[in-house]
Amino acid sequence: MNRAIRINLLDWRAEAREAKRRRFIALLIGAAAATTLIVGVLPVVYYGHQLASQQSRNDYLTAQIDSANRKLTEIKQLKATREALVNRMQIIGELQQSRSSIVHYFDALAGTMPEGVYLTGLTQQDNTTTLNGIAESNARVSQYMTNLDDSPWFDNPRLIVITRDDSTAQPRADFTLRVDSRNPAASSATDSDAVTGDTP
Repeated sequence: MNRAIRINLLDWRAEAREAKRRRFIALLIGAAAATTLIVGVLPVVYYGHQLASQQSRNDYLTAQIDSANRKLTEIKQLKATREALVNRMQIIGELQQSRSSIVHYFDALAGTMPEGVYLTGLTQQDNTTTLNGIAESNARVSQYMTNLDDSPWFDNPRLIVITRDDSTAQPRADFTLRVDSRNPAASSATDSDAVTGDTP
């Protein structure tokens, strides 16, 4: 009965160590997988979402900029059309005014000629009119120039040439003079605009 009972615990201890080792390896693999997920996958997903959101905002801004550019182009076209219409209206107004002004111009031209003065030619360039004519004497030409200077339709008459012809039975003076033309209605309108502009 003195025999001691001997139990072999080596197999059980080896199995426990193996189980611990397997559990440690499993935990190590799990930690490595979790670390890979946190460090590698989640940032990619997060930044991918951020990039998609930013791209969406960029697309929206690009669409709004394109829409604004189209509207600016339309506004420029409308401004150009408006300026063309305004210029056309101004030209029409000037033509209507000049149509009546030309009548007054020739009426004033005829009204300034004293007796004994006849015109043989008239040339107009811009606002300057060149008058060729015949007068009974130099005094008649002088009177004509005075009348032109006094007229509201003419300004700055200047004698270019005058020649006296005594070869005929009745002596005469051939003359050429230049005179600047002006529109009294336009001048008065400009003056009134200037006065209105000075008034606060």
